[in-house]
Amino acid sequence: MQGIFSEIFSLLAIAVVLVWLFKRLNLPPILAYLSAGVLAGPHALGWINDYQEIHLVAEFGIVFLLFSLGLEFSIPKLMAMRHIVFGIGTAQVLITSGVIIAVVLFYNADFPTAFSIGTLLALSSTAIVVKQLSESGELHTRRGQLAIGILLFQDIAVVPLLIAIPLLGGGTEQNLLLALALALTKGAFVCALLWAVGKWLLPRLFNEVAQLRTDELFVLTTLLVTLFAAGLTHVFGLSMALGAFLAGIMLGESQYRHQLEADIRPFRDILMGLFFVTVGMQLDMAYVVYNAYWIILAVVGLILGKTILIKQVAHAMGETTRDAWSAGLMLCQMGEFGFVLIALALQHQLIESSYASLLISIGVLSMALTPYLIDHNQSLAKKLSRGSSSSDTYHAAPTFSSSLSNHVVICGFGRVGQTVARFLKTEAIPYIALDIDPIRVREAQAAGENVQFGHVRQKDILNAAQVSKSRLVIITFADYNKAMSIVSVIRQLSDDVKILVRMRDDQHLTELKDAGVTEVVPESLEASLMLVSHVLFMSGVPVMRILRRVQQERKNRYGILHGYFPGENTDLSAQAIGRLEYMHAIAITDDAFAVNKSLGELNIEKRRVEVMGLRRDDNEIEHPTADTVLIAQDILIIRGKPRQVERIERYLLEGG
Repeated sequence: MQGIFSEIFSLLAIAVVLVWLFKRLNLPPILAYLSAGVLAGPHALGWINDYQEIHLVAEFGIVFLLFSLGLEFSIPKLMAMRHIVFGIGTAQVLITSGVIIAVVLFYNADFPTAFSIGTLLALSSTAIVVKQLSESGELHTRRGQLAIGILLFQDIAVVPLLIAIPLLGGGTEQNLLLALALALTKGAFVCALLWAVGKWLLPRLFNEVAQLRTDELFVLTTLLVTLFAAGLTHVFGLSMALGAFLAGIMLGESQYRHQLEADIRPFRDILMGLFFVTVGMQLDMAYVVYNAYWIILAVVGLILGKTILIKQVAHAMGETTRDAWSAGLMLCQMGEFGFVLIALALQHQLIESSYASLLISIGVLSMALTPYLIDHNQSLAKKLSRGSSSSDTYHAAPTFSSSLSNHVVICGFGRVGQTVARFLKTEAIPYIALDIDPIRVREAQAAGENVQFGHVRQKDILNAAQVSKSRLVIITFADYNKAMSIVSVIRQLSDDVKILVRMRDDQHLTELKDAGVTEVVPESLEASLMLVSHVLFMSGVPVMRILRRVQQERKNRYGILHGYFPGENTDLSAQAIGRLEYMHAIAITDDAFAVNKSLGELNIEKRRVEVMGLRRDDNEIEHPTADTVLIAQDILIIRGKPRQVERIERYLLEGG
């Protein structure tokens, strides 16, 4: 037990330090995890000598990652990508494998060895590519979907490779064909079974769980479904990640999709970090230094070779030159399943241990270079595609309309964005809307709306919408992290354009204002103000007085709308308690510490709470002054965060 604790503590300590350091240096966290693995592994400091058990746990990070990816791809969307998955994906795996096999055979290797090396190097890293695309906001771009489609076929191709490699070590051709046919049959059966479960059972299960309104049960159910799907495919000899992906697809169209993704994210991120640590542990730095020349040559050859091959395949099958180059740059590394195939080939004596060490070094180093290549894929693809014809190249800076000026840019054309557009149209105010839903964009364009497809976190897209010439930018989706990244890009393009952001509440109001947002509209608080306006008007209060009161509350950042008496269903979870403010009535008992003391003497406001009122007998005193003296049986109304309220109550009653 002590040994396991020491290993986990060591990994956590080195990971925390390196992630902090790499973020300070503006380097991707993946590199920090790989470096942590190299340092803690058996070939460096030796803190972890046997990483296989940790690696088994870490593989669930890929399972959760593929489940999250499945949530992004509904069945109709996946069917629309069949050209990429089964067309370009098939061609990429076959051609890349064939070229590498030919190169290895040229160096006098036998066919089983060449086949093992060629197929494992043809695969790319789903874990790194999906994570980087999600963080950069390129998951739903054409180049992002091109990369994802190819990766999906590669993950499917792993299944026959796991069967073929052991049989190459001693099986016959007949056994190989029989095993592949059996694997195909099992795969079709599992897919059909998961489809049936996802269509008829899972929606009812999550509906029942959601009605109970228990966060813990919802999280547990999400984990259970993910691991059930992964375990089912594993039992049938298929990839666990493939099962999780299929489960995600089944739930991708459900109303619980976003909650499922939020619940799985903490487990996914931690285990993905652990997975990359275990990958780093496999790198023998002494071997790398001793064979640096050959390793560097092999890594450069792999990156250049796969980039060119993937570009040629994608371009030949109808993709633009720039998207083809981008996909090649994203997928030029060796994948995580490559390490599994290396171990399998070594076990069946298809490759020598020296080859295995070389391949592991190539894999880790090529994966380490991938975050940089993905982050800069657009600029690199632009340079590489300069020689292409203009009709073939995807232009770096698309321009939706050069005549746009003094207009409104609407980021997101959902319910809120469409409502804003309708009112702008009635006032003859020009606008352009940006959205990433292709169906919505197509329908809106057919109806005559000025809507363009594009991801609003990309500078090129915002630049094409002439943000610097606009009078206002409206961010219509209530996602704080997305809003902050968009605001950052907008401010790079223009310092003076006004930015209006919609949020569900004012939890992040200060951060958004500091980032350069002109106005934040918190939905829930504005709805309360609108309701109050109607109540006051119907109660006979003059309209001008109502408008003044509402405007005053907005200037005060909705101060009066904070702090309410908690009820049975108030969310007091760990996530909510840090931002929640509520009001609490404290009864001053006869022997309370605060009796006969003034509010000034008690220094209540220094304890990070606010006195909202005082009830004495049947009289109410709003905002009592510091000179107000408390007496027995007073009811003091306090507003603040839960822990501060608890402390002030203990202080008023007991002192100390």
